[in-house]
Amino acid sequence: MDDDELLLAANARVLRRESFDVVTAESGDIAIEKLRQTEVDVVVTDISMPRYDGIQLLRAVRQEDRDLPVVLVTGVPAVSSAAKAVELGAFRYLLKPFEPAELVSTVVRATQLRRLGRAKRLALSVLGQTSGEASGIAGLESSFRQALSTLWMAFQPIVYTSDQTLLGYEALLRCSEPSLPHPGAVLDAAERLGELTTLGRTTRHRAASMMREAHPEALLFINLHPEDLADPHLLDESVALSEIADRVVLEITERASLDRVPGLDEHLVALRALGFRIAIDDLGEGYAGLSSFVRLDPDFVKLDMSLVRHIDASSIKRRLVASMVAVCRDMGLQVIAEGVETDAELGTLIELGCDLMQGYRFGHPARPFPEPTW
Repeated sequence: MDDDELLLAANARVLRRESFDVVTAESGDIAIEKLRQTEVDVVVTDISMPRYDGIQLLRAVRQEDRDLPVVLVTGVPAVSSAAKAVELGAFRYLLKPFEPAELVSTVVRATQLRRLGRAKRLALSVLGQTSGEASGIAGLESSFRQALSTLWMAFQPIVYTSDQTLLGYEALLRCSEPSLPHPGAVLDAAERLGELTTLGRTTRHRAASMMREAHPEALLFINLHPEDLADPHLLDESVALSEIADRVVLEITERASLDRVPGLDEHLVALRALGFRIAIDDLGEGYAGLSSFVRLDPDFVKLDMSLVRHIDASSIKRRLVASMVAVCRDMGLQVIAEGVETDAELGTLIELGCDLMQGYRFGHPARPFPEPTW
């Protein structure tokens, strides 16, 4: 792509002499339209263009294809455009004037890498594997935006086993972006991109909005990254989650430190004043240990599923859980056993004093709102 018709034609001739099929465009709008109609191996574009410049084209390409090589060309190099080119994953940054041989060698190399990428994806699909997490900031940003646009919330019931009644639902993030195949990958992407606030606000809004359809006494358990505790949005009484704060339990995982949260104690006081309750998630697999109890003063404690799995066959796990349940009961905390899958696990946990449970035994995470299975 180039708005200089003579230069555009000259570069096209150079590449055609090397047996490349070349599609040209005089503007960004035309280039985008042609990219949608034609499968290409490489994009070569001038940076300085009216209305729709090369950086904008690169960004648009990344939203559609994380791996398509894009070569940026400029006669007026600038630090800002070079930095943005690197951030968005440009293949090469060519300075005008350049020799025809340099253009050819750049396009040949880019084409080779494009074909290698296609072969790799084909091999992974044949082997029944995925290519894993998006590579590079540009690809990761594109994947994260796609994940946000397809994000939805699944709900899993949390039940009292003693009288077979419902306590509430945990809201669990789901999306349709294949390069971020599970919630942990989405969270990791948000951390790398500095988008934890965006992700947290989006998931909380979606979950809270859907609770209008739930049983009016059902609680909403929703996961928070520790850094979310400092988000002033949580204290805004006009947002959907705060409007139902007396039905919301904020789950804080032990797998991250609370030390980086500024003003944590003041934020917790303010959250409780609105009606929010606190749960410590994944007890037994945590980072912070007993310090979490001291700082968070939780209402609920959730036993990590690693303690629950096959507990009926492990005397060590039974002793550990019995000890934890007894301590939590003495502290006035309600214990929820996560990851309960079998009748044997269920029976053992009841014997150990667990009443509240969550897991596939009672229902898989699903669109709102699944009825518990007894």
